Amino acid sequence: MNRLRPTLLGALLLAGALAGCSTVQTARPAAPLDKSAKWVLLPILNHTETPQAGLRAEAITESLLQSAGVSALVHYPSQLKTETLLDAAERKVLDDARKWAGDQGARYAVTGSVSEWRYKVGVDGEPAVGMTLQVIDLPSGQVVWSGSGGKTGWSRESLSGVAQKLLQTLINGAGL
Repeated sequence: MNRLRPTLLGALLLAGALAGCSTVQTARPAAPLDKSAKWVLLPILNHTETPQAGLRAEAITESLLQSAGVSALVHYPSQLKTETLLDAAERKVLDDARKWAGDQGARYAVTGSVSEWRYKVGVDGEPAVGMTLQVIDLPSGQVVWSGSGGKTGWSRESLSGVAQKLLQTLINGAGL
């Protein structure tokens, strides 16, 4: 019986560790990002089959950036539509948004893409989110930070809750 307890405890710890699995790749930027500078949120592109996943990710990202202390954050204008069907069209949208951001005199732009935004098929129907984010230094045009990750949650968790946790981890990786 005493031999069974450590094995059972180990199995429970492993199950807990695997629950809500996530994979995140990010590194701190070479220089700290200035939270007091002017920031713009550019389109987050939707590479999923889920309508408006990019727009949902933008809303969460905007809120988390403001919570992290980015106070001078401007959202791109609505006429720069992000939900497109053609790759060439979405590149034009992103190029137009970057030009607009430069015209605003912003220092940093945040953009990215959503690669997964769904409930998995099956009995449990776990929420799954996959995303990338990047921060661009607009005066130089250089990407000064980028991160990517994927996260799944429990079957009773909301998709937006899992997305918020992933985006928070990514934003924390940027040093914000």
